[in-house]
Amino acid sequence: MCRIFAFDFEEIEELQHQGNWGKLTELMVDAARRLEKIGAELVLICTNTMHKAAGDVQSAIGIPLIHIMDVTVERIKEKRLKRVGLLGTRFIMEEDFYKKRLTVKHGIDVVIPNEEERELIHNVIYNELCLGITKPESKTRFKKIIRNLVSNGAEGIILGCTEIPLLINQEDVEVPVFDTTTIHAESAVEYALK
Repeated sequence: MCRIFAFDFEEIEELQHQGNWGKLTELMVDAARRLEKIGAELVLICTNTMHKAAGDVQSAIGIPLIHIMDVTVERIKEKRLKRVGLLGTRFIMEEDFYKKRLTVKHGIDVVIPNEEERELIHNVIYNELCLGITKPESKTRFKKIIRNLVSNGAEGIILGCTEIPLLINQEDVEVPVFDTTTIHAESAVEYALK
């Protein structure tokens, strides 16, 4: 049985942009505890950015939390890659909670877009993709950013936002692409079936 705790994304987005990660963490912990209380045997945080709260969520519950980055790293290691480009919200690309897990815990070097490219990616995510809008010019810009990451040594690209696969997929990129959303979902099913 699958149980889902859904949030009003407008509230989440507002708290993210206010930098109110304490409140966001409280919301995530409360949701995980409620799911555990009604019988969940594992928890997923179905968003990359909110994995900022993953450590606190895992500490607050007695069931496993499948971390989106850990299962993505398994796929990266299967390809024997040492350096990857990272696309995601500004929070994913600029803060340490995601990059540090990649580098310190897993030994994967991370390349991120430059400041102007990060701003463009963040704006496309929140002002287009989250609203179901996919523009050809945004796809073209993302592909250029990915080419820049590859020229800076990225051997693969992490699509570190659940919405980016609406715009970019493996056919658009010459190096391996790691769609964290799909990887996370597949890993949860594999775990649940064991």
